Amino acid sequence: MKSTPTAASPQISFWLMILTYIVGALGLFIGFTTIQQDPPSLALATLLAVGVGGILSFVRHAVFNRSDAARMGWDLGRTNNFQIEVGIANLAWGLLAVFTVVFGWGLAAQAAAILVFGFYLTCVTGYLVVSSRAGHTRKVGVVLAMGAFGVMLIVLGVMGMNAAS
Repeated sequence: MKSTPTAASPQISFWLMILTYIVGALGLFIGFTTIQQDPPSLALATLLAVGVGGILSFVRHAVFNRSDAARMGWDLGRTNNFQIEVGIANLAWGLLAVFTVVFGWGLAAQAAAILVFGFYLTCVTGYLVVSSRAGHTRKVGVVLAMGAFGVMLIVLGVMGMNAAS
């Protein structure tokens, strides 16, 4: 007997997304505070905003991919391999962020990890704005929050690079 696909619940990924926003905001707050200290630091900010944020995004996109697809209105009734690839990309920069701190690669490497995540989120925001004209939409508040987070990461990353030089 052939089984028919069932709709996935968006609840798990919704709460993972909320947790990602909280950890990311905390990381940004800490980063904007510690980058101005003497000596400047981005270690905890990098761990939280990019490391934990990237790893949580991996879990949301890849492990709970059907839940995340349902959260975004993309539930196809089956696994979407591209979504898992996006999750793995999130894992890659999350691990990079963790490694920059754990292995003591310094402020410039931490700032670079922050910049990568900021550039990614800002580029995705740009894509979402452009694609919304073609009828592919997400909630405006979600897109604005993503864009603001991306821009703040870029500003923090540039501040980190300037402090490292």
